[in-house]
Amino acid sequence: MAFKPNYNQQRAERDRNKQAKKDNKLREREEAAQRRKTELDAPPAPEPDAEGSQPA
Repeated sequence: MAFKPNYNQQRAERDRNKQAKKDNKLREREEAAQRRKTELDAPPAPEPDAEGSQPA
């Protein structure tokens, strides 16, 4: 005989999964924003001069 479905438990499990997915997505977005911010704040790397870098 099959078990009687427990809709409240199933709904709670779906809600937990949904919240975990949202939390993961938010954390990834915050990490990406932090990486972009550090890249913008970092001074640009000096570019080599085309005139003086190679001896003639």
